[in-house]
Amino acid sequence: MHGFRIGAVAAAVMGLSACTTMQPKDFASGSPTMALDDYFPGHSVAYGIFVDRFGNVRNQFTVDCNGSWDGTTMTLREHFTYVGGANGQPTSRTWHFHKTGPNTWEGTAGDVIGTAVGEQDGNAFHMTYQTMLHVGDSTHTVSVSDWMFRQSPGVVLNHTTISKLGITLGDVQIAFVHG
Repeated sequence: MHGFRIGAVAAAVMGLSACTTMQPKDFASGSPTMALDDYFPGHSVAYGIFVDRFGNVRNQFTVDCNGSWDGTTMTLREHFTYVGGANGQPTSRTWHFHKTGPNTWEGTAGDVIGTAVGEQDGNAFHMTYQTMLHVGDSTHTVSVSDWMFRQSPGVVLNHTTISKLGITLGDVQIAFVHG
């Protein structure tokens, strides 16, 4: 009987988690629209933190962003500066995004393994990809789930989950301010 209860609880939890998986279409009525080629051209600044899986803030950073859209490619140059010298030198990343459909995108960057795939709908954009995470002297391949929500014409909130083998390693919270 005890084993049956544990199995029933596990099945219920798995069923609930399957029902709560967000999709961009869940935000179809949200506005303003979170279109990469609309929000990111020009200059924006972002402020963020990395929180490890135990709830500890490990890094605080700012990001200076410059984007351009040529009608085919959305290029986004990001320059990260860590607050208080925490864990690192200033780093940079350049994204190149291409529209693959009315609401879909593919992106590449130097530290991304393969291609990032993204989908936008309403005020939400969701992107997944793999990258190399450097921790001390070690390097790990991790999976990234990146959600952006456009809150107003000039503000985007970003929530990123970093995981390895299905285990969450930490979350990144970022607020982008444009204009």
